[in-house]
Amino acid sequence: MASKDLVIIGGGPAGLSAGIYASRAALDAVLLEQALPGGLVMSTESIENYPGFSDSIGGFELMARMESQARRFGLEIISTEVKGLKPAGNELIIVTGQGEITAGAAIVATGVQPQRLNARGETELTGRGVSYCATCDGPFFRSKRVAVIGGGDAAVEEAVYLTKFAEKVFIIHRRGELRATKVVQKKAFDNSKIEFVWHSVVDEIHGTDSVKAVLTRDVRDNTKNLLPVDGAFIYVGNIPVSGIVEGLVKLDEKGFIITDENMHTSHPGIFAAGDVRKKMLRQVVTAVSDGAVAAVAAEKYLEGI
Repeated sequence: MASKDLVIIGGGPAGLSAGIYASRAALDAVLLEQALPGGLVMSTESIENYPGFSDSIGGFELMARMESQARRFGLEIISTEVKGLKPAGNELIIVTGQGEITAGAAIVATGVQPQRLNARGETELTGRGVSYCATCDGPFFRSKRVAVIGGGDAAVEEAVYLTKFAEKVFIIHRRGELRATKVVQKKAFDNSKIEFVWHSVVDEIHGTDSVKAVLTRDVRDNTKNLLPVDGAFIYVGNIPVSGIVEGLVKLDEKGFIITDENMHTSHPGIFAAGDVRKKMLRQVVTAVSDGAVAAVAAEKYLEGI
């Protein structure tokens, strides 16, 4: 059984930031990531609000730079699934697809995954026109009509991105105004390819081999309308990937991990950072901050034991 000072679970911006700080502190640390390091940010076409990049930067490039920086400081990164985390005296046992690792501390930076709409036809047509990543699938919809469901930053930013390919983009939102930040809203309102469907939700996604239409319902009077589209991009929120610590640390009613300002969870030696943590703002810049704080807090915890 391998033994480490610190195990970082998750390779998004929070995990990579934690890895940079842990490695610089000369901790024997390892970062475990099931997929490629970078997390959901990898699928973001352009990030305009990360400090230091006046002309914006692509999510893939930013995460590649963070990974390269972490490796330069000596961080070990292993591609494997984390199946569980359990206490063992003053240590923790991290159960992975490649065996078990004991550690004095762990940072959970597992992030979030897209919330499903739970509309009829969504599951059957996922990958056949239903998507949760415009950057991944946008090029498949050249000269097509697509619907984007949601009204937050992610939904509106991806809708604007889709206008590079699609002939028409419908933003379907259950309210009469967007939740996205004003600068993002302006881009959408100024784009002639975007049309808004207000006060509406999607009850059904129609199609057999591919998406053909979405059935919308006006939440004010329940009137329904069949909107012909070739794709449906869903951005109605995210759910935390916190299953490995369920029952071990305190979670809020939505499953986000509760921490103090130093990223301590309710269990000694377990810290949380990034989008999986209960907090007001989930952005790359706050995830990076969380990771740095968590690594320093973990170092001090390890010194204490």
